[in-house]
Amino acid sequence: MAPVTYKKKYLYMSPIKDIKRRDFIKVSGMLTAGLVVARVPAIAGTKGLSALYQRGAVTTYFKSKNELQYIGMPVGGINCGTVYLGGDGRLWLWDIFNSNQEGIEPKVVDWGYKVQDKGTKVTSRDGACYIQPSKDIRPLEQGFAIRINYQGTTIVKRFHYDDWDEIKFEATYPAAIIHYIDAKLPLTIKLTAFAPFIPLDEDNSNIPVTIQSFELKNTGTTPMEIEIIGWLENAVNKFSMTKADDGKRINKVFNTKTHVSVNASFAATDLAKANNTGDAGSMCLSFIGTDAVGIPSFQLPFSADNFHVSKTDEASVNADEKLIGGIGSSAKISPGKTIKKDFAISWHFPNVGERINVPDARTGHYYLNKFKDAPAVADYVAAHFSFLSGQTILWKNTWYDSSLPHWFMERTFSNISALATTTSHRFKTGRSWAWEGVGACEGNCTHVWQYAQAIGRIFPAIERDNRQRVDLGISLQPDGGIWFRGEYDKRPAIDGQAGRVLGCLREHQMSADNTFLKTNWPQIKRATQFIIDQDKNGDGMTDTPMENTLDAVWDGEIAWIVGLCIAAVKAGGVMAHEMNDNSFADRCNEYVAKGSKNMDAVLFNGEYYIHRPDAVKGRSGIGSYNTCHIDQVLGQSWAWQVGLGRINNKDKTISALKALWKHNFMQDVGPFEKQHSGWRPYALPGESGMVMNTNPLKEANPYGESATWQMGYFYECMTGFEHQVASHLMAEGMTDEALILTKAVHDRYHAFKRNPFNEIECSDHYGRAMASYGTFITACGFEYHGPKGFIRFAPKWDKKNFKAPFTTAKGWGTYRQKETAGVQEHVLELKYGSLQLQTISLEKWNVKQQKGKVMIGAQSIAANFEQQGNNVLVTLSKPVHLQTNQSLRIFI
Repeated sequence: MAPVTYKKKYLYMSPIKDIKRRDFIKVSGMLTAGLVVARVPAIAGTKGLSALYQRGAVTTYFKSKNELQYIGMPVGGINCGTVYLGGDGRLWLWDIFNSNQEGIEPKVVDWGYKVQDKGTKVTSRDGACYIQPSKDIRPLEQGFAIRINYQGTTIVKRFHYDDWDEIKFEATYPAAIIHYIDAKLPLTIKLTAFAPFIPLDEDNSNIPVTIQSFELKNTGTTPMEIEIIGWLENAVNKFSMTKADDGKRINKVFNTKTHVSVNASFAATDLAKANNTGDAGSMCLSFIGTDAVGIPSFQLPFSADNFHVSKTDEASVNADEKLIGGIGSSAKISPGKTIKKDFAISWHFPNVGERINVPDARTGHYYLNKFKDAPAVADYVAAHFSFLSGQTILWKNTWYDSSLPHWFMERTFSNISALATTTSHRFKTGRSWAWEGVGACEGNCTHVWQYAQAIGRIFPAIERDNRQRVDLGISLQPDGGIWFRGEYDKRPAIDGQAGRVLGCLREHQMSADNTFLKTNWPQIKRATQFIIDQDKNGDGMTDTPMENTLDAVWDGEIAWIVGLCIAAVKAGGVMAHEMNDNSFADRCNEYVAKGSKNMDAVLFNGEYYIHRPDAVKGRSGIGSYNTCHIDQVLGQSWAWQVGLGRINNKDKTISALKALWKHNFMQDVGPFEKQHSGWRPYALPGESGMVMNTNPLKEANPYGESATWQMGYFYECMTGFEHQVASHLMAEGMTDEALILTKAVHDRYHAFKRNPFNEIECSDHYGRAMASYGTFITACGFEYHGPKGFIRFAPKWDKKNFKAPFTTAKGWGTYRQKETAGVQEHVLELKYGSLQLQTISLEKWNVKQQKGKVMIGAQSIAANFEQQGNNVLVTLSKPVHLQTNQSLRIFI
């Protein structure tokens, strides 16, 4: 592969046009924090490093700093398409019409550098939106405005970038807060925008709606009158029915006891033709409450004099004309008083789209089970608004009310927003289905999605169904192999196979009882045996050539695949033991013992784990061989996510992680990228990151004797892999490195440079990026086993004053621990649902335990305290069932 010609000017230019390098660096939190060196030892104890641990404040982006133009926070329900909340509060993108396009903005950017085997053209799946971020994609008219009557003057302002002195965007997924500031007005305005998002409640999180909740406070000394109006274009069949005689666009106002709405529909001349399109359906603009006026035909532009005119309840135009509906709500605000105005936009487009070619897709979207059209969505949201909004905000507040740094909580959680994009789908049958990234690479790809830790913790029922319905159902073959793309690719991928077995253990642990495991054990056992069978020479190390996530078949014994398979078989053994399948448990344990011993002895080169070539084929094919590969201890990383303990020697594992830090993490990836070609632009010169592979031994042809396009992967920074390593660094106590690596990703996605909610790999909103949640898990030292009533917390820092959220099978809440006068206090406060507990594992930071006490409210609970090294195992005399708003307190 010929080296790319490196253009020096690129190192000194931002990827975003017309941004000077000094401004580009200024927005990098890592650089401004003083982290301008690549190694922790050199900065230990400095202000820059300590700043990463500080609680800080919510990340807020400002109009005055030019930080709003690329923001696109998904604010629709999960599996309902993509609606973006922009930095100024306007909604954009509107990918709800079932096009299943590749990328949020299908485009090709001429970059000037060679990308894999595609020349200089960068497509959506190769990082087009990384080097040229999307903005202002507005296929339909929508917005809000306010009219203010104050001291004899009428002022009209749109909630729009151009109309305010300052706009501040608080980046707190799933509910963002936007502040609109005009120094001349004694009025504070706050917009809270979200869709219902309630962990463990996948149905009420799967509503095709976005909510815009305005809060206004009169900070002056005299009353003022305000009116907020929202408008929405009728986009039903907008793209499929464009001729005048195709039919009529119809807007109709209707008033109920809970909301005022304008329903947008389409009356087609050829009904069968119109109903078979992706944009067939309905939309609805609603005001929650009754104090509003619906406007079936709203005219743009508007002024103070014609803010709205409404003489009828219905309006229609020909298909080739634009029809905009509006709703206005007015109020008087006395000095010092605050009012709220809640609006909702709902949609209902049943047809999933032709690009998703599986039988389940033809049944339509999952939300069809609950809603017949957009007005039905509006009815439901209005009737349950207090619950839906209250629980969403409760979760948001619970998540961010933590002693962990704000930026860390944002970055480890925000990637779950991919579920609220067209990356992720759920069909009416209940089946979940996903691309790898928006519109690219179909079929719940096992070797990608097995990295994603967030869904199994936030919506465990979805993952249980996916394991049972797809991996252990549609995709499971008689020999135990799991098709790695469902119906799309009828062969297994070895890393995806192992990840799905590990996922089965997680899904069992995130259950309230043993039903999932009992129901699926025969299939899980078969899938585990398949992994064992791929060890052809019987040394406990997988050696069968098979597809993996780097899109090639590798020969030999490959550390990252070997370790992942050992972890999966260990998980299979744990499940076998719980099922009293002792003979299979013994078989798994034998494999694990042999594999772990041999992996540590044979595949560790004294510094890191490697890939031993096939004895016959040698290095004729692609592989990582003697290079330092980012996933080399992936199996151990996965093991920490599900409480499996060690599968690799501790010292060797830490040595491997230190090697990754030494060789693969780079404060500036530019010099490394200068030396290589074929990489996709997921990190650019001037940015920090951990590259996939390095060649510390300076070997010729380090990745095999034959050049292939997949070699470009080795030179890239892909966030899902980086997050996986960060979670492992955290688990092993390398917290400095874990935070620096996570912050490197966070800074690459600063809003000044690109959309902070869109981590890109093979297309936008890439599923693997949800590995970021795993770093939160290991920061808390969290383990959970619902059927056993077991939970563990072992925070990695701030042990004497720690606070963080947690989720379990049926409930979520806040955990905190602190020390007062030599007494440790540990509190589990349940905010939602229920939680069964019998055993709690905690760390003890004093040397010797004296006594302990457990209480729920004022009631003492009998318990046994057993010290195990630095741990204390608290076993309750009988299971307790915490309910919402109850707290369990443990004193040591």
